[in-house]
Amino acid sequence: MHITKRQKIMLVDDNMANLVMGKQMLKDSYEVYPIPSAAKLFEVMEHVEPALILLDVMMPEMDGYEAIIKLKAEPRWADVPVIFLTSKNDETSELEGLSLGAIDYVAKPFSAPLLLQRIENQLLIVGQRRQLKNYNDNLQDMVAKKTQQVVDLQNAVLSTVAEMVEFRDNLTGGHVTRTQMYLNVLVDKMLEEKVYLEEVSGWDLNLLVQSAQLHDVGKIAISDAILNKPGKLTEVEFEEMKKHVIFGLEVIDKIATKTPQQVFLRHARIFAGTHHEKWDGTGYPNGIKGEKIPIEGRLMAIADVYDALISKRPYKEPMPLSQAEKIIIDGRNKHFDSQLIDIFIKVTDKFAEIAKIYDT
Repeated sequence: MHITKRQKIMLVDDNMANLVMGKQMLKDSYEVYPIPSAAKLFEVMEHVEPALILLDVMMPEMDGYEAIIKLKAEPRWADVPVIFLTSKNDETSELEGLSLGAIDYVAKPFSAPLLLQRIENQLLIVGQRRQLKNYNDNLQDMVAKKTQQVVDLQNAVLSTVAEMVEFRDNLTGGHVTRTQMYLNVLVDKMLEEKVYLEEVSGWDLNLLVQSAQLHDVGKIAISDAILNKPGKLTEVEFEEMKKHVIFGLEVIDKIATKTPQQVFLRHARIFAGTHHEKWDGTGYPNGIKGEKIPIEGRLMAIADVYDALISKRPYKEPMPLSQAEKIIIDGRNKHFDSQLIDIFIKVTDKFAEIAKIYDT
């Protein structure tokens, strides 16, 4: 036979007769703890968690008002419902108790049916609130899990697309992975140094790094003969190669028509469309300059050029890390934003570590 566990009620009153009478009234319905003082209440609560406290207002040493203030200040006990027991019968006293967090008032002397009904009503309300909170917490967990599943699927698809681009461009050494990690390092240092803090602090770094996978997606539309030519491109071929930026924007815009993830795609579009722009305005496709280039594009320019310099290509051998660092630094105010170069200088050791771990 299933036995329902009875709820615990703590009855706090300095009058022994009230404790005896109260326990007698409640013992058939609840597990009652008669407690003779507020100080003793806190001792008992270190070991027993009540479903509800019946708290006398007028007690020596620590009265009911002081006790409830202490209860509500302690996170472990703040949610335990308190009903005041009082012989006072004035509106001011009742309002004071309710303002301190009591859920009800019961006047002395009290009748058993009234006291039982008040307790039952309040425990029912507390139980319903707890069920609603659990439901909301579970719902939030379900939404978070579903959202994460969508993000994971989205990231898997984008990673696959990025890998296809790398495969066609003979970049099997992890160009996308390395540039993502370089970006992480740069943005972390920017936040630490408070560089472009207003803009960067509003970014979701995971979203930013994820979207960086698409910075070269337009290369999927460039012919193999140009992508993998074992030598310098002609002027005509280079103009064709530069079109990968425009193709990339078109691909991202097409994805945008099929997904609500506009924030993610906004970052991706900026990466794809501006990572070949230069600080002095000599870049492509639009020749924009200085701070008119979005910060994402300025960051990706550093990560992309650094990785291109240290990587093996059909037309060149990898460059030593120290030489690549010098070229990046010498590009200050020409190719790159001087403030971001200052950041780069402070993290060159981390760039080198990433390059060695994910060596081509």
